[in-house]
Amino acid sequence: MFPVIITGGPGAGKTTLIKALSDRGFTTFQESSRDLIEQQSQLKDGILPWENMSGFAALCFEVMKQQKSKASEHSIAFLDRAIPDICGYLKGAGIEPDKQYLLESKGYFRKVFVCCPHQDIYVQDEIRPYPFEEALDIHYRLVDIYQQFGYCCIEVPFKTVNERVEFVLNNISTTCSGNIVWFIYQS
Repeated sequence: MFPVIITGGPGAGKTTLIKALSDRGFTTFQESSRDLIEQQSQLKDGILPWENMSGFAALCFEVMKQQKSKASEHSIAFLDRAIPDICGYLKGAGIEPDKQYLLESKGYFRKVFVCCPHQDIYVQDEIRPYPFEEALDIHYRLVDIYQQFGYCCIEVPFKTVNERVEFVLNNISTTCSGNIVWFIYQS
């Protein structure tokens, strides 16, 4: 099976969901951009996205390409963000993604699980320097880019962590009709 992406704007609980999936024994890959920001901020001439988006995208691309390759070796693996996210962030900065980013944005599981930022859990810090409203803008830009690539975006409801895990697992086996489906869970 192709790697399964969990994406969405910052402050949406993606990392917590990925950890819960890992705790249940699934292969998971953590978000690389946060680790890269922490590493790069320690360097004198570190490459940070708010100073050099293209350079930072190149760093993320290499890590995410490795994650995609490793995830593909498993029967099921979950990724906290993936290469299409890079395209969304670049477009948001007014930069057209390189052809290699566009080509590598293929080859993931057709369904992408999208977590929307939630003000109750959003934390603005030095790694996530933008206000909540900008996190929402990022979120919708990411949904748009995934839809442009033809992925079936499924919004994960903001529920307990266990309910979110169950939602993802239950929706992996359902089918998506048409090229693009935007499904919103309603309780």
